[in-house]
Amino acid sequence: MGVMAMGTMLADLCRVLGLWRRRWPVLLLAVGVTVVSALAGLALMTLAGRAVSHEVAALSGAAAGGAGLLLLPWLRPLLIGRPGLRWGERMATHAAAFRALADTRVWFFSRLAERLPGGIGHGRAGDLLGRIVADVEALDGLYLRALVPLAAGAAVVVAAALILGAISPLLAVLVTLPLACALALPPLLAPIAARAAKGAAAAEGRLRDAVVDPLAGLEDTLANNAEATAILRVEAAAARLTAAQRGLARRNALAGAAGALLGQGALLGALGFGIAGGEGALWGAVLGAFLALAAAEPFAGLPRAGIAIATAGASARRLFLAADRPVPVPDPVATVAAPAGHALRIEGVRFAWAADRGEVFAGLDMEVPEGAHVALLGPSGAGKSSLIALLTKLAAPSAGRILIGGVDIAGLPAAAVRGKFAVLSQDARLFDDSIAANLRLAAPDADDAALFGALDRAGIGDLIRALPEGLQTRCGEGGARFSGGQVRRIALARALVCAAPILLLDEPAAGLDAAAELAFLATLETAAAGRTVLLLQHRLIGPFRPQKLFRLVAGRALPGLG
Repeated sequence: MGVMAMGTMLADLCRVLGLWRRRWPVLLLAVGVTVVSALAGLALMTLAGRAVSHEVAALSGAAAGGAGLLLLPWLRPLLIGRPGLRWGERMATHAAAFRALADTRVWFFSRLAERLPGGIGHGRAGDLLGRIVADVEALDGLYLRALVPLAAGAAVVVAAALILGAISPLLAVLVTLPLACALALPPLLAPIAARAAKGAAAAEGRLRDAVVDPLAGLEDTLANNAEATAILRVEAAAARLTAAQRGLARRNALAGAAGALLGQGALLGALGFGIAGGEGALWGAVLGAFLALAAAEPFAGLPRAGIAIATAGASARRLFLAADRPVPVPDPVATVAAPAGHALRIEGVRFAWAADRGEVFAGLDMEVPEGAHVALLGPSGAGKSSLIALLTKLAAPSAGRILIGGVDIAGLPAAAVRGKFAVLSQDARLFDDSIAANLRLAAPDADDAALFGALDRAGIGDLIRALPEGLQTRCGEGGARFSGGQVRRIALARALVCAAPILLLDEPAAGLDAAAELAFLATLETAAAGRTVLLLQHRLIGPFRPQKLFRLVAGRALPGLG
């Protein structure tokens, strides 16, 4: 692994620790509990070693027998308290890690929300799902399998060196030097394992993509008899993941073997000291052997900490690559005061989604007075959805300006701009939660009366009241519990319960049959009374009668051509 790549991994891991800053007190407390537990185990073995060494000395005639019994009062509380410390160590470290990972997921979701306002698309859903689940989970290895064992191991080495150094500096070196080498294994092995860990993380992301893509479009997959092709893609991705994991497992096994050899080296060092030193050094050798055995527990998983560090580093890199994408429309450094009114004015707006794509708008001019109902008509691809993206600061014009209440939205933070709009799009989605939870996405503090008021205005309140669980009825994934028309009305209620003064309606009746579309638009005309409405449609049908009408033609809004 190159020096630059190693530096990147260390920087990523330090950044992860920075994300956990709010949890540092709990994380450090859990490390402290682990260190105390490890030292308690060392103390237990020290006392046991002293007792055994006294009895061995007595058997050889070098000391009076029974001295080991004097240590029993000290052994008893350690024997009783040690299991409790082990339980407390596991509970404290895992609870602290779970809290830190929860913070990381919230941070990552917030970053994605800023950087992918248009949605992730099915083609990237599997990979991003893997990042927010598997890659975040892999970060617990940095704490649970690396930092915690390293801290406990370092405490054991220092304590053992002090105890054995009081007997013989040579004995301390013979026992603790191999243990100190085991402490150095993780940072030495992490760079070696980093490439394999990166390959395994990438292969896991590709496997998720291969699985999610055909499932997300399952109807098309089955209709085109493409399941065999999808299975082959999954099998190929799984084979690549297996190969990558096999390489990581080999390195893990080598690390474990190296750690076991070093642990045996500490034990052999103690025994060698006893053999070379004669009977006078026997009790020190026995104590050294007991301490080497005591170190086996905290050092058991330590050699594999290097693999955990490498895996956490690879996962952190994947997270940061997604989270550090540029924000499409960053908030201005210096903001202006939010407008009191909400009249919309679009002046000379030019916009293209990419430099190599044609302009969607080529000098768009349009005005929506406060309280007016305005329709903007145009075929698919004319720019209706692009206009909503511009109005809500999901995208920014390359020229021209958009004003709300006479204030250019370029000088306003996105949250202030979006607070002016309630949006009902053609792809409005109900989440697999209760009706109340779906409605409160737009108004978290709304009470049940307000929710039913919005449902009544959307023409579906009586149906919801008649359900056994009422507002607590679950909608199912994508609103599967309800028909298409009912889903639209619940989504309309969600827009209506929001206090925003402007309703943006992008093909709100898309996908409904003719009768359901007419009924929905009749409801819309009544429900939207008193608000500013901008309706974007292919064509104008039904009872909705706008006060102003525009048609999108060649990137411009031409008035009065219904």
